[in-house]
Amino acid sequence: MKDFKFKIDGTDYTASVAEKENGSLEVTVNGKAYQVELPEAVHAPHPTIHHPAASAAAPVATPQAAAGGSNTISAPLPGTITKVVVSDGQKVKKGDVLVIMEAMKMANDIVAEADGTVKKVVVTVGQSVNQGEALVEFQADAQATPAAPAPKPAAAPVAPQAAPAAPKPAAGASCVTAPLPGTITKILVKAGDQVNAGDTVLVLEAMKMENNITAESAGTVKSVLVEQGAQVQGGDALVEIA
Repeated sequence: MKDFKFKIDGTDYTASVAEKENGSLEVTVNGKAYQVELPEAVHAPHPTIHHPAASAAAPVATPQAAAGGSNTISAPLPGTITKVVVSDGQKVKKGDVLVIMEAMKMANDIVAEADGTVKKVVVTVGQSVNQGEALVEFQADAQATPAAPAPKPAAAPVAPQAAPAAPKPAAGASCVTAPLPGTITKILVKAGDQVNAGDTVLVLEAMKMENNITAESAGTVKSVLVEQGAQVQGGDALVEIA
């Protein structure tokens, strides 16, 4: 088990990450545990998280749009709606932000997974939602559906490779760290940039959400310790700020 201490928006957090026998991780943040399955272990494009407080409701499937099919975009975690970006009847493209929700002290962009039309926005700003609760009803554009390929024999399971050691910050430097395991999707600063407290320095995709990682204090970016596309673990150093 690895233990980490970090701060987000001035709030202290204590987290631990333990690897389970089935290849998943148990991530505990301030005493609240989450079960996280990594892509290497489940061969899926995104990790799936099971919240321990979830009731016996049916599990939420990733909303993959069939050709011209209707979908419901659901909340991947409990949280609060902080911004509704779209309106009923609006046309959107794949990757467009539909709703922003705050979960685990992070702003998370909920995006469209296909081109289509917003049928109905189900939530309002300030509303608290539970995991799996409907956020937006969505109609995907009709697309030609390719013939399904013949199923391939299941590959023998491959033992996950150990992640490379995270870069270590210089002694005495203030560091922005990863609050959860995930993938760096965007880097917004470079060495020498001036930042203020609360400025977004990079974007981390974790648990099917894009999370804005912000500077905790004003200063100068000394170095960026990760690259776009890098896989990071909770507590890894991301940016040094002097």
